[in-house]
Parts: sequence; C-alpha cells; structure tokens
Amino acid sequence: MFGTSGIRGPVGQTVTADLALSVGRALGVETDRVVVGRDPRESGELLTDALTAGLCESGTDVLDLGLAATPTVARTVAWDDADAGVSITASHNPPTDNGIKLWQASGQAFDADRRETISRRVREDAADLQAWDGLGDRRDAAARERHVQALVEAVDVDDPPSVIVDVGNGAGGVTVDALQKLGCAVETLNAQPDGTFPGRPSEPTAENCASLATLVAESDADLGIAHDGDADRMRAVAGDGTYLSGDVTLALFARAAAEPGQRVAAPVDTSLAVADHLAEADVTVERTRVGDVYVAARAAEDGVAFGGEPSGAWIWPEATLCPDGPLAACRLVELAAERSLAERAAAVDTYPIQRDSVEVTDKTAIMGRVHDLVADRYEAAETLDGVRVDLGDGWFLLRASGTQPLVRLTAEAREAGRAETIVAEARDLLEAARG
Repeated sequence: MFGTSGIRGPVGQTVTADLALSVGRALGVETDRVVVGRDPRESGELLTDALTAGLCESGTDVLDLGLAATPTVARTVAWDDADAGVSITASHNPPTDNGIKLWQASGQAFDADRRETISRRVREDAADLQAWDGLGDRRDAAARERHVQALVEAVDVDDPPSVIVDVGNGAGGVTVDALQKLGCAVETLNAQPDGTFPGRPSEPTAENCASLATLVAESDADLGIAHDGDADRMRAVAGDGTYLSGDVTLALFARAAAEPGQRVAAPVDTSLAVADHLAEADVTVERTRVGDVYVAARAAEDGVAFGGEPSGAWIWPEATLCPDGPLAACRLVELAAERSLAERAAAVDTYPIQRDSVEVTDKTAIMGRVHDLVADRYEAAETLDGVRVDLGDGWFLLRASGTQPLVRLTAEAREAGRAETIVAEARDLLEAARG
C-alpha cells in the first residue's frame, strides 16, 4: 500500500475516501493528537475530511492546517506536541493523483516498520472506535507564520539578493513570506494555489522551469527558486539563467553544511561529482536507498551534517528530518548573498550522467530478472536499492520506482564516450529483463 513516499496514485482508483478513512482509523489506534494539512488538489478536501473522520472516531484530536506546505505539516507535529502528522498530497505527481504521507515528531516520514503497521491495520480492518462521548475534536489551526519565523531565524543574510520564486501553483507561498522578511526583493510566478497546476507541471524539472530560467536570465534577479505542489522539493536557477542540476545543488548544500571529517547522506543514484567535490573538503558521502525517509534516517546519525537527493529533497538534521523546500530556498539565498550561484556551481566538476524512467507492467518481476542477469554477467553488484553495478570508470543503477509502475535507470562515467557505452549496456540489460 505504501511506497517510499507514502501512499500515492490516481484519485478514485488507488486513492479514495474509503482508503483515507481506513488510514485515519489505523493511525488513530496509536495517537491522541495528529496534525493534518493538504496541497491545493481539489480532491484533498474530501480526503482530508475522510481521514479526519477516521481519526476523530478513534478518539484522536486533529489540528487541521488546511492548505499547507508538507514541511509545515511535518514541523508542526513537534511544535504542537502531536503524535504524528499527515500530508494529503501527491507532491510532484500530476493533478490526477493524490496521496497520504505520514510524519513522525522528528520530522522524519514513517519508516518501513510503522508503514507496515498501518498497512496491516487497514488490511485487517483493525480500529479502536469510540462511543459518542469519546470522539476526538477537530479544530482549525495555523502554522505558516511559525514556519516563516523558523526559516528567518535559520539563516543569516546580510545583503539580501533579488529572487524570483516559481511557486508552481502549489503550497509553497511560505517561501515568499520568509524571503520578504529577510529583505529580499521577490517576484513570483504561478503563485496562486491551483491543484490543476495550470502554470506548469508540478515537478520542477529543467524543462518545466524553462520560463523561470528565462525570466531570471533576462532580469536583474540574482537567482530563481522553484517548488513542487507541496513544497517539499526545491530546485534553483543561477543568476545567469542556468538551471542547477540536483547533483550540483546537493554538492553546494553539502559543502556548506559539513565540516572536515563529517559525512553527508545521499541516495545511490547520486553523481560521482558530489563525492569528488566533497572529498576536497575531507567530507565523505554515505549512500542510502532512494527516498527521503532513508536519507533522513542516515542524516539523524551522529557525524552526518546534511542529507539530500538530486530530485530536490534537502535535509538539515539540526532543523528537521523533513525535506523542507522553503528552508532550502532560504539556505540557497544565504549562499547566493555571499557568492553568486553561477560561480559556486562552476567549482563543481560535472560528469556525463543520464537518468531515465521506463514504464513497465510488473516492476517487481522485472527487477527480479535484473538481479539474476546481473549475477550472471558481473562479479559484484550493490543491492542496497535496486541493482547498482560499479564498472570502475563508471556505474549504472536499475531500481523500481517506489510510487509508480516504472523502472528508473541511471548511468554515469567521468568520460563522455564511456558514459554512452554504459548507458547502452544498462538499457540492454533492462530490455533483456523485460523479455
């Protein structure tokens, strides 16, 4: 039922009011107080109502934040002494989808054991429903201003730059508020919340952020910021209009956050360029499974100063274990105020890397065949998440998506010609597994 990023899928098929009610009841077995918020998708209101009903009839009190960024929901769990948080969101997925993501008080998403407990209760229809005089209360609550204040206090910006923020018609307006409080001149794109995402698709890819990049390049702005629908992700554009890759952004954040001898957490699909850049500062990279819950778990360990994913999820463990897109925006502005992002990015070597997604009918079966083929063809492979084959001068990774019927392919080498060979090798392997 749960993927690495919670429950997510088409509304009326995978994600229904009945499912939301069941999840609310399952979560209500172990909670007294839960924070709930949603992104702008129209289906979010009915799903919130259904999930809240399941919580309240289990005796759990609900703090309803209404439309709220996912990191606002996650951070409010601890701020309001709640037991858990729930975001009704499909994050960067298309408007046809919605989802449910559960948060611990630390800001970390529910781990595998807690997700399985909720799934089991849903399957078994296990609930602890209360009589009329034991029902939980639902009340509206506000947390945006508290989040804004936390963002402002987390950074030190002496010379505020000019910023263009592409909110993506999502819930990331908290970023605009925080940057304005920091003294930045802020211009917005797609600032009106709209769950159909009319301005651009929700995921802030380079292609989807083309308008932002053009506007930054043709204006006096020092940088551009872009969020997805629930603002857990943040991507950026340098002042010259260059869209910063996730790997370069990860390298910049990690280099600024970590001291010599410390570690940073990053998933198995992260570029070699990140490790090479950080090695110059005596900072090491520890690979995790793909998914913010796994990066957060490693970031919570002693000696780990930062965790990030090239997809745009950034975690500073001293602040929260939730990917906080608005915090990432403010931290990037802090860096840009000291030295231009274009200059910083130029100091990070980049290597040819390709990422692709292949739609499949049975990702579990296909990945099983990938494992068998790799065992036959290669002496050693890493199976932390999918199958990662290190070829010495490059590597490739094949892994099933945690939320969609896709197999993700990533391949990289330090030399362009070799990279093309490795990509072709990985594609041939996947095609053989597909039969």
